[in-house]
Amino acid sequence: MSNVSSAVRQQQQSKSQQAGSLPGHAHDAAPDAVQAPESQRTILAARDVRKNYRKGQNIIPVLRGLDVDIREGEFISIIGQSGCGKSTLLHLLGTLDHPDAGEIYFGGERIDNIASKQRDKLRNETFGLVFQFYHLLPELAALGNVLLPLLIGHGFFGYLSNRQTFRRRAVELLSMVGLGHRLNHKPRELSGGEMQRTAIARALINGPRVLLADEPTGNLDREAGREILDILRNLNANKNLTIVMVTHDEGIAAEADRTVRLIEGRLE
Repeated sequence: MSNVSSAVRQQQQSKSQQAGSLPGHAHDAAPDAVQAPESQRTILAARDVRKNYRKGQNIIPVLRGLDVDIREGEFISIIGQSGCGKSTLLHLLGTLDHPDAGEIYFGGERIDNIASKQRDKLRNETFGLVFQFYHLLPELAALGNVLLPLLIGHGFFGYLSNRQTFRRRAVELLSMVGLGHRLNHKPRELSGGEMQRTAIARALINGPRVLLADEPTGNLDREAGREILDILRNLNANKNLTIVMVTHDEGIAAEADRTVRLIEGRLE
């Protein structure tokens, strides 16, 4: 698995006894250190996070001093009404946006204040992102969409020199989500459920440690939504992938190991 940004990595090396070592850098604990079981380690955390939006002259508070600890290997759902700030929180955890105040930590290291290029690298290598509306490139087939993060992460020539290995990895992931027969189909030729499964395969291509899923079933019918949830449950159970899912649906939220509610800008 690829490394996180060099800045985060250097800090992590100085704190090897903390939870959640970074990809490709499993550190030995000091001889007298007692490490918590993996299921108890905090891999991703928010501390007193605040976020406001402006509408004309008005300031609308969305997150109001929110705190959350996400343990390594857990499947957590964040539930709340539409517009309550669930997606905002997920974007902050995934470094897609900045909090107005407060801090975001990954593996014990602060990440909300790192440089833009380092955040890009973190998202490409360590966080997998799945959105309600898929965000597939219409001109690329399913296979090409899944390969795209590798092209971005390795550059054109790095990608070319490893393209056969990368292709095999992408085919394996698409087969795992039941799309081995749809490799060369473009998004317009896929159903909603198939597009979301393609998006999940794309999110997994770099072997992330955390999958952030924003209403992953929100645009799907009941059967397709069930298929997506089954995939997420299997990834969590069999791959020990940490999953953070936001939803407004009580039934969907119940599929997770732990559910927290976002109410008036705080989690309960």
